[in-house]
Amino acid sequence: MNPATEHTFPSHDGAELFYRAWHPANPSDKALLVFHRGHEHSGRMEELVKDLGFDDFHVFAWDARGHGRSPGDRGSAENLAVIIKDADCFARHISSKHGIPLESMAVLAHSVGAAIVAAWVHDYAPPLRAMVLAAPAFDVKLYVPFAIPALRLRQKAFGHGYIRSYVKAKVLTHDPEQVEAYAADPAIFRQIAVNILLDLYDTSRRVVSDAGAITVPTLVMAAGSDWVVKRSVQETFYRNLSSHRKEYCMLPGFYHALFHEKDRHIPITRSREFIRECFEAQDRPASLLHADRGGFTKTEFDLLSALNHSLGWRLMRSAMRTLGKLSQGIRLGWQSGFDSGETLDYVYANRPKGITPLGRMMDKSYLESVGWRGIRQRKVHLEKLLRQGMASLHAQGQEVRILDVATGVGRYVLDAMKALPRVKATALLRDYKEVNLKAGSKLAQELDVQGVTYRWGDAFDRASLASLQPRPNLGIISGLFELIPDNGRILATLHGLADAMDDGGILIYTNQPWHPQIEFIARTLINREGQPWIMRRRTQAEMDELVRSAGFEKQTMEIDPWGIFTVSLAIRRRS
Repeated sequence: MNPATEHTFPSHDGAELFYRAWHPANPSDKALLVFHRGHEHSGRMEELVKDLGFDDFHVFAWDARGHGRSPGDRGSAENLAVIIKDADCFARHISSKHGIPLESMAVLAHSVGAAIVAAWVHDYAPPLRAMVLAAPAFDVKLYVPFAIPALRLRQKAFGHGYIRSYVKAKVLTHDPEQVEAYAADPAIFRQIAVNILLDLYDTSRRVVSDAGAITVPTLVMAAGSDWVVKRSVQETFYRNLSSHRKEYCMLPGFYHALFHEKDRHIPITRSREFIRECFEAQDRPASLLHADRGGFTKTEFDLLSALNHSLGWRLMRSAMRTLGKLSQGIRLGWQSGFDSGETLDYVYANRPKGITPLGRMMDKSYLESVGWRGIRQRKVHLEKLLRQGMASLHAQGQEVRILDVATGVGRYVLDAMKALPRVKATALLRDYKEVNLKAGSKLAQELDVQGVTYRWGDAFDRASLASLQPRPNLGIISGLFELIPDNGRILATLHGLADAMDDGGILIYTNQPWHPQIEFIARTLINREGQPWIMRRRTQAEMDELVRSAGFEKQTMEIDPWGIFTVSLAIRRRS
């Protein structure tokens, strides 16, 4: 292994983040990404990299935003989702710069870094070869009663702020030399932003409960005498994993800093062995193309589809159908369906209305529910990637030809086109409801957006999509697949678009990998057909595999801070 070299990479917001690289003496098509624990930096991982002894891997270790030599206030960021997206940008930068596919990468992460990596793998579904999570900080021991509720109140009352970590080197490792090195390192800091600590708690709860979405081979290592994080949550995460190859290794007597402990050769050796086993193994995660027939989200869907006559849900449905109609949004939902284009347009407008002050107050609460906040953030991300796709095609000298297969009213398309007046673009916006087509046409006139045609169309008719002229070069599938439980119809849409597009065409698609209110929605609300609004979630790995099977290669993705909705951009690849 050659000595470390120093580099930076541009992240999603332009921040130049620092990383170290160790390259093997001989060419290699394999990579290991290393993620340090909170408060620390990549320099702390240099001894670990050498002890791992991978002479046939490129090894890369970053300084997370706000750590080491990367920019940002120490221990801080806008939110944890920003750091999780940094991880995706890091991996994609390494892949692009060194020609190493994500399928030939493994990751090794410690503590907070391990929690960030677990969230990245859950949310972005990179097809990694292996993942080692050492003492993942899914639930930090705060030792103060009601610490999380108190921190939430502090955040709400005083806004951005910091707390100092109680962790000292003597509770991290039994090795006196490592204790001294930790205490003497000027790049290690003690503070952490309150919002990041709360986001870490909330994101970890989501990822641990939904770890069934993760299929990457995973080794979880736990410290037997961990003063910093709770081992029971690590065990729950491990049990919930869907990985076909997974292992839980508990190290008795070890403190939290596994790779700086007195007997660190034990976790280092097991990490090396596990990563090599995963690269040598011929087996791969099972295909998810038929996850609609079996799997944990199908089981969840079946349970939600079963009738529930509990008194609590009956009272909630009754209240929503009676008193709830004082709210304009809830009344509209009962009229057109809570997943209809009309409802979405009302949610986008986000202007509370209702009968009486009570009705307006209820409507405000309705519009501020986390699901609708996620929908509005999805629109922001959708327009961002739509503008990005339009600008890319324009830069190639192409006229932009947009096709939205199930547009609803299509406000996001109109807003994106209006924001780029110099880009020559036309749009065919299809939907199966005349009320949406009329409302959309009216909105296009009001916004004075030219070149837009609204037309009836079946989003699941492959032949109809494939025969469209002129051929689209920017396809949109937004908010559609979240409504359809079976994958057969999804594949018909994707293959229809693939048939219609030339090499290099752009696909923008949305997904709903998680929702905190999925049972409430199923038990109390109706969809556009007047039936109970029961959704089958698709993990991001399942959605991306469906897209990939139709001939599209995912390039980038956006996700809201709550992990509910994703928007991805993929390129048509015929070769």
